[in-house]
Amino acid sequence: MTSNHLRPNPTGPNPTGPDHMAPNVTEPDQIWDIDEFVHAAEVTVRELAAYVRESQDGAAPVIRRRPPAELAGRLGLARWIREGGMTPDAYREWLGAYLAEGTRLHHPAYLAHQTAAPDFPAALADFVHGAINNPMAVYEMGAAAATVEFEVLRWMLGTVGFPEGGGVLTHGGSLANLTALLAARAAAAPDAWTEGVPGDLALLAPPSAHYSISRAAAILGLGERAVVPLDVDDLGRIDVARLPEGLDRARRAGRRPMALVAAACATGTGLYDDLRPIGEFCAEHGLWFHVDGAHGASALLSEEHRHLLDGVELADSVIWDAHKMLRTSGLAAAVLVRREGDLDAAFRQRASYLFYGDQGFDLIGRTVECSKAALGLKIFLNLAWRGERGLGEHVARRYATAHRFWELARERPGFHCPYEPESNIVCFRYGDGDQAVIRETLLEEGSFHLTSAELGGVRHLRVTVMAPATDDKTLESLLDRIAALASA
Repeated sequence: MTSNHLRPNPTGPNPTGPDHMAPNVTEPDQIWDIDEFVHAAEVTVRELAAYVRESQDGAAPVIRRRPPAELAGRLGLARWIREGGMTPDAYREWLGAYLAEGTRLHHPAYLAHQTAAPDFPAALADFVHGAINNPMAVYEMGAAAATVEFEVLRWMLGTVGFPEGGGVLTHGGSLANLTALLAARAAAAPDAWTEGVPGDLALLAPPSAHYSISRAAAILGLGERAVVPLDVDDLGRIDVARLPEGLDRARRAGRRPMALVAAACATGTGLYDDLRPIGEFCAEHGLWFHVDGAHGASALLSEEHRHLLDGVELADSVIWDAHKMLRTSGLAAAVLVRREGDLDAAFRQRASYLFYGDQGFDLIGRTVECSKAALGLKIFLNLAWRGERGLGEHVARRYATAHRFWELARERPGFHCPYEPESNIVCFRYGDGDQAVIRETLLEEGSFHLTSAELGGVRHLRVTVMAPATDDKTLESLLDRIAALASA
């Protein structure tokens, strides 16, 4: 029996009826109309330029959240999917509606998730890749894209302190953490790829570690229970003095730790673990040291803040997301290892249609992905326009704005900030009421977009300064609005 959602549309064309004609396979099919492409591209550039300008000026709500069914109707999705026929003029109208219904990351009141307000060179890279589509994990599919990635990785490895290391770019930090921990698993259990995962492997990580760490443990076959929590201070940072206790707990439970994970910085608080003594402890005890620098590794580009990553060069692996603090559109995350061979050992794959010939330039042996986008191009073009110094200044300014918010908040009655920020993330509370209600009201208004996190089991509001347009006026307005909502 055919389910309703799989039945052919009774009003659609009959593929066996008289109106059906078999395509002539000797004739070109749907060749690009270059003039139409140019027209539509011009429409896109104008609409996006207006969108970013309006967003940076704060002239529209920072967020809109219509219910999906209502939004699908407004955008005419079912009709366009069913009938097609969009023209550049129709596209202009549709794109305007689409942009109006999203979340404006360039808006000064965007203070929520760790997602960049992308710079325009990265947008150009996405446009180029969308047109040429060179998936370059196999070198012959995109030599220029692969070569750009090689050089971007060489720069990132040098910045982290891995001159003899290796790397690969992946679609996001979760996949990057998984890939790095695959390399750690290969070092601890070289036969795991072919023979299966030993049942005694474990990961050491603080409870504040990104959720992708426990997810990786499950995907890798260790299971979530193999993540042994490390002792932390009141703000969730690894307590270096108690590292031996965590290692002893794992060993007493019959576990063999394959890696220890530290944060630079923690997703919830933006605070950095003390990497140097952690790295020294791992070296002394033969532990793979993995640094999740997805958000905070970009501080290496700022003279003022690079001390926060002192000791990162002791790590065996580091991940670093460009789509957070390097103003790059999603997704582009680096997996960096101190010894190049460790990443090559992570995957032990064979496929006669791919793995042959000169594989010296192929990245497919280092990544889950085969059809991997030209991620390096986005990072490269941002560097080519802004330079290391420009990107480092961007990081420093976002960190400074967050520190300014902390200064303003702690001076106001009713606001409580549990720590001085080290990055562009600040957690705080207003009064003793339900902080989630405050956040939800701000989202419904479309006035401010911020998130929340728990510290010590207590819900806090959470600001992440990402947009260059965020200034003192924005911060003061947010504090005013929160105080007004709580007193209403």
